[in-house]
Amino acid sequence: MEALRQVEEWPVGAAAVGVTDATAEAGTTGDKAATFPWASVTKLLTALAALVAAEEGVVELDEPAGPPGSTVRHLLAHASGLPPEGEAPIAQPGTRRIYSNAGFEVLARVIEDRGEMPFSDYLRAAVLDPLALGASLDGSPASGANGTLDDLLMLGRELLAPRLIAPETLAEATEVAFPRLAGVLPGFGRMEPNDWGLGFELRDEKRPHWTGARNSPRTFGHFGQSGSFLWVDPEARCACACLCDTAFGDWAKEAWPRLSDAILAELGATGAGV
Repeated sequence: MEALRQVEEWPVGAAAVGVTDATAEAGTTGDKAATFPWASVTKLLTALAALVAAEEGVVELDEPAGPPGSTVRHLLAHASGLPPEGEAPIAQPGTRRIYSNAGFEVLARVIEDRGEMPFSDYLRAAVLDPLALGASLDGSPASGANGTLDDLLMLGRELLAPRLIAPETLAEATEVAFPRLAGVLPGFGRMEPNDWGLGFELRDEKRPHWTGARNSPRTFGHFGQSGSFLWVDPEARCACACLCDTAFGDWAKEAWPRLSDAILAELGATGAGV
């Protein structure tokens, strides 16, 4: 894929980037088998495990979890009122979009308690092993996964054509949960609204954004401070994954949208922004 040549110009030491549709890779660059930290892209694995748990009856999306008045759904959607770190709430549930690592740690403990096993074991049984991922959770369920580009592309394929959960469940998880909530999108500032699904950040009409202008408003995914991202564009029917050894910063704010636009242009996709 010609667009991936841009990665050679990035100010990073090592990067692995790829594009896939629901069945096969469209192109990659870099070492697909090298292990990188996923940082907050980990939340996609944790969210998928939570959705499996909901379908299995281990948890219910609307059962109480976290601060008083909060539910599993609130925790997934960063709407529980918990701060980024720590478990003392700073808002009432459902009133603000507060990006919260702590919320995902509370969520993992709920799944542990209901599933009667460590969350890392549940994640492996529910997601990693069924998808044949070599990725591992070596820390927080909000940010502690490590894995390869092959792993991340396989996750992208699952989110384009789910097998672990019903398509209707994924559709619900990638719609806006608790609409019209304002909040800060890390690295990009305050958004009104700061739309989020159940663990999946939604592009919608956000400007600026880490995806491209050609990405459709239905694009969802996540990026991580380690220089990682995965976006899935159901209208373009493709996903793009990135892992690298350089932390997210101004370089990524410029390079990632430009790469995304070039990929979608090469694939003949046109989003709402063009």
